[in-house]
Amino acid sequence: MRNKFIISLILLGSIIISLSSSFTNNSKFYTKLYTNNINALNQELNQLQTIIGQSNLANNEQKKNIADAINSTRFKMKACDFWLRYLEPVAYKKINGPLPVEWETEVFEKFEAPYKREGAGLTLAYQYLEEENASADSLRKLITVSTASLKTFLADSITNQLDSYHHFFLCNRLFLLDLATIYTSGFDCPDTAVIIPELQNMMVQTAFIYNTYNQEFQQHPLGKNYLELYNAAIKFVQEQKKGYEQFDHFRFIKDYVNPLFRINQQHIKKYQVQSGSYMDYSLDDEALSIFDKNLYRAQNTKGVFSRISDKKILDEIDSIGKLLFYDPILSGDNKRSCASCHKLDNYLADTSMAAALKFNSTDPLERNQPSLVNSVYNHLLNLDGKFLTLQDQAKGVITNPEEMGGNEEEVVKKVLSVPLYKEYLNRFSSMSNDKEKITIKHITSALTYFYGKFSNYYSRFDEAMNSDQQLDEDAKAGFNVFMGKAQCGTCHFAPQFNGIKPPYINNEFEVIGVPAAASADHISTDHGRFAVHAATETKNAFRTPTIRNTQFTKPYMHNGVYKTMEEVIDFYDAGGGAGKGIAVSNQTLSGDSLKLTAIEKKQLIAFINSLTENIPFETPPQKLPLSKSTTLNQRKAGGEY
Repeated sequence: MRNKFIISLILLGSIIISLSSSFTNNSKFYTKLYTNNINALNQELNQLQTIIGQSNLANNEQKKNIADAINSTRFKMKACDFWLRYLEPVAYKKINGPLPVEWETEVFEKFEAPYKREGAGLTLAYQYLEEENASADSLRKLITVSTASLKTFLADSITNQLDSYHHFFLCNRLFLLDLATIYTSGFDCPDTAVIIPELQNMMVQTAFIYNTYNQEFQQHPLGKNYLELYNAAIKFVQEQKKGYEQFDHFRFIKDYVNPLFRINQQHIKKYQVQSGSYMDYSLDDEALSIFDKNLYRAQNTKGVFSRISDKKILDEIDSIGKLLFYDPILSGDNKRSCASCHKLDNYLADTSMAAALKFNSTDPLERNQPSLVNSVYNHLLNLDGKFLTLQDQAKGVITNPEEMGGNEEEVVKKVLSVPLYKEYLNRFSSMSNDKEKITIKHITSALTYFYGKFSNYYSRFDEAMNSDQQLDEDAKAGFNVFMGKAQCGTCHFAPQFNGIKPPYINNEFEVIGVPAAASADHISTDHGRFAVHAATETKNAFRTPTIRNTQFTKPYMHNGVYKTMEEVIDFYDAGGGAGKGIAVSNQTLSGDSLKLTAIEKKQLIAFINSLTENIPFETPPQKLPLSKSTTLNQRKAGGEY
């Protein structure tokens, strides 16, 4: 009965968005719509509490009633999700938190250590309800926290933002980005049966928001072209009747969400929208596509040369950076360079071995050498998130006794013994108004500016999203499997398909239970994030990497345990380490089998291969500049091992 009501409600969507508001005489109806939606959600939460209190969790029928009540409450929540996620994201995690405990602290992690943040709300309540021996008291607590957090959204500091048009387009931008990434993937909806009905309802309710906003803010409206396209998007979603596994994510994003994003960005520029929220920290107002490589940038490749904008000087920095990248002068024995482990023809990775050799040239390192391509799209670097900047990461590798074995002062001294390096680094320093003497920061900034440019290129998938260029049917189908049945999109988010979800201000870490060896029955001994921030939840957690260019960056996983993408997909299909019988008490990946077919696995690989970027890699230098120290002039470009 309830499902029929939902469908009836959704069928009104195409009518609702075209209606003129009957509330034009009330200039504050937009704010009233907001408060009414918040109050309606509060009432639904209270009713849910009552149902839980009157139910016996040992009775399956009564448990089902609670599950239905949770889903009903979610519909009320989604009616105001447009505002909630943007205006106060920390409080939102108490209403619909994805994890019981998180250590990710958004952009603030660049300035302070992460701290324990407990989640609550509807997603966790639904998941907890499915556990054996679930108690009504614990369940009610999750909802009580939600009710308390909801009051935050009625505070003056929040509601005052509704008096200006600025917040609207920023809320809408995040809403559109979430449409492309999380709302259709099941990221924040544990009941897969209601993902699409929930999406349908939310889009209709957001149409009400658009309509009432336009009536009140007639000087800064959403344009007619936006509303017409959004109406078409509602109609498209209504026609998706087969559940989230059959949802056409590719068409939804390409034909509707991405064009809507473009129009909203144009409004942001036209209306000179201003933001005072950290939610917009990384996003670029100039990007007109979700798949624009400038949509967000987490790293500054220029480092200490940030003030330099002259193209000629920047080209010189790039040239010096390239020489340094291939120069083993940065290592302790003058035999190992950055290019030893990050080869241009391997997309700045090394496909020849599971893990590169240690500085001693005998033993393997604990971790696989990752690609440096697209590293600029990570706020936290290294698989454990140890470094905050590309320059700090480069310094860390150069001075790590197990990697390049260099001494910071000695490396700077050796580099400055090369007249070419000394001349150019001093020039760059003066151009950037840097009065400091040359340090390791200048060297690493040249390095990162060189290899950072390889992150600026596009794949066939990007081109299909950004233009009329066609993508083969297997790749399209693979993307739909990726976002649907395979659940990859709940950890690898567009556009970079890494662990950074909208609004792209922090990295996520996951525990997937990677074994010590392909056939091993125990987890890898590398504790990952735990070594940086020790907590139960961070043990064996690793930063979620991009899947771009993985066609050419094998082997896979942090320890290079799998040699083919087929093995990787089989691992996920089995339910990760837990699904393969490995003891992983804190695995964040579901341990259930995905039950992917052979065809779906091939389609997944077709999509992943469509993310290979067309990068014009350069020819390595044939020789290196001479040093005043003759003992350094035997070094070889690219290093010896």
